[in-house]
Amino acid sequence: MDTPIRNVVIIGSGCAGHTAAIYAARANLNPLVLEGHEPGGQLSITTLVENFPGFPEGIQGPELIENMKKQAARFGADYQMAHVVSADFTKRPFVLNLGSTQLLTRTLIIASGASARCLGLPGEQALIGHGVSSCATCDGFFFGGKEITVIGGGDSAMEEALFLTRFASKVMIIHRRDSFRASKIMLDRARQHSKIEFLLDTVVDDVYDVQKKEVTGLRLRSLKTGAQWDFPTSAMFLGIGHEPNAKWTNGQLDSDIDGYLITKNYVFTKIPGVFACGDVQDRRYRQAISAAGTGCMAAMEVEKFLEEEGR
Repeated sequence: MDTPIRNVVIIGSGCAGHTAAIYAARANLNPLVLEGHEPGGQLSITTLVENFPGFPEGIQGPELIENMKKQAARFGADYQMAHVVSADFTKRPFVLNLGSTQLLTRTLIIASGASARCLGLPGEQALIGHGVSSCATCDGFFFGGKEITVIGGGDSAMEEALFLTRFASKVMIIHRRDSFRASKIMLDRARQHSKIEFLLDTVVDDVYDVQKKEVTGLRLRSLKTGAQWDFPTSAMFLGIGHEPNAKWTNGQLDSDIDGYLITKNYVFTKIPGVFACGDVQDRRYRQAISAAGTGCMAAMEVEKFLEEEGR
């Protein structure tokens, strides 16, 4: 039996993917959304979201994602729990390899997001959304007047720390080396800020307190002496970067040095019919609302693309 050809497949089920699905479904394109390894994306492990328009009292991240999914399904979007192992963009329809099965699609929207790099600590995952965060813009507000930490030594860490000084009483930057990858201008800004201090040649061995469901401190270790000690803090912000979930494209699309897909005019990749939106191509903003906006754009461009092909 011939494999059916979809009009559009959307890879990823965060804000970008669900918004693309809503718009594509309303255009009667019957999109198929592949939910991926992390259904719901980073919002699925976020607690209170207070900066998404339309929710004056805020909304829980998983609830926001579930509402988007229900909205897309209401208009005819299909969902499948699967992730793409590899793809072939050299011919039309495009071929998506899901491991045991294949999908054929006339167009593709890549909304597979980016995953925050973590430290791999025993209590880290359990405290995400409870004081462990990779987004100062999202969560800094919750730590007004408190002492918090930022982990990392690059521009991401400096940017996070500088932003967090708007809320925190003190920001401690913890870095495993005594030299920095950060640009001189960003490092100088951090060093000159009265609220920012540095703890170098130091790593985090654990984060407390899983039982209390909140960050109360870190277990630190000096790389010079091996000494360990407990360091009280109200939050741990990870400033060690994000990893775009795009390795499965296997170099068929242009990407920057860190793996973010390169797009023109917001969502166009170099291959006609393949569009990218959300955090997989946005290394600058990485917000739910900006991801939703580019998801909308990608779906509208898919509709135009298929119309021009006479579909």
